[in-house]
Amino acid sequence: MTGLPSVGLISHGTSSPIGQVLIEVLAAEVATDLRIRGIADEVMLGHVDVQEPDVDEVISRLPADRPVILVPLLLSPGYHVHVDLAEAAGRAAESGRDVRRTPTLGPDPRLAEILADRLPPLRSSDDVILAAAGSSDERANESCREMGRMLAAELKRPVEVGFLAGAGVPLKDLVGQSRSRGARPVLANYLLAPGFFDELARKLVDGSIDSNGLLAPPLLTGGGITSTVPPKLVEIVRDRVRGQPHAPAPQRLNVQPHSPDRPMADRDAICHSMTQTLR
Repeated sequence: MTGLPSVGLISHGTSSPIGQVLIEVLAAEVATDLRIRGIADEVMLGHVDVQEPDVDEVISRLPADRPVILVPLLLSPGYHVHVDLAEAAGRAAESGRDVRRTPTLGPDPRLAEILADRLPPLRSSDDVILAAAGSSDERANESCREMGRMLAAELKRPVEVGFLAGAGVPLKDLVGQSRSRGARPVLANYLLAPGFFDELARKLVDGSIDSNGLLAPPLLTGGGITSTVPPKLVEIVRDRVRGQPHAPAPQRLNVQPHSPDRPMADRDAICHSMTQTLR
């Protein structure tokens, strides 16, 4: 026992095999980063939907004599944060567990930097639209609008925010309005990884400039030989953990704990090792 807190990384969950791998790669990068820096010892990946283990199981598998810090690998605070995670933490507290919840990954100016890096060279006539999943919870939608304002500040140009579901302005309406003006709608992909919503967004623009529209890659991209985890994304997760009372100050490092260019084969080995250790 090290006395360090345990961390549960909680994603939405996806049926996309590529999306699953990329989330596991992110979790492996974060686990390595937190351990090397002396911030956390045991790190486990869980999900609020689609995949297993769920949040209750993650909490039950982590050591009972240490605090558990739950980090939602979600971009905005909607139903899954305010209901699913909150209820799981409440059940754990009733059984005597010390469980803390961090804010979501977004909004954060560092995400705006990643989103900007994902965009192609922009023309002055382009319409930049932040493509978000959307929610029935207005708090989540407003969080996405704030992310749109951050991206606009990063790009120094207007950014509209469209939603694939929920109560916000439909993304398809913004794309249609852009085309009717003769502009090219360029979608900043505010999704963590490929999956259901990424496919919906892709159908709107057909993924090509020739169709008078372009969808940038999501925050996590990869496949084949390499997979890219933006260092800023790992940094955001680290800061969410460090923001909790139980998290120790990080140790000073002389080496970079992860590389965005690490081969996929190496990262798969890390994911497999993490899965075998924690599950």
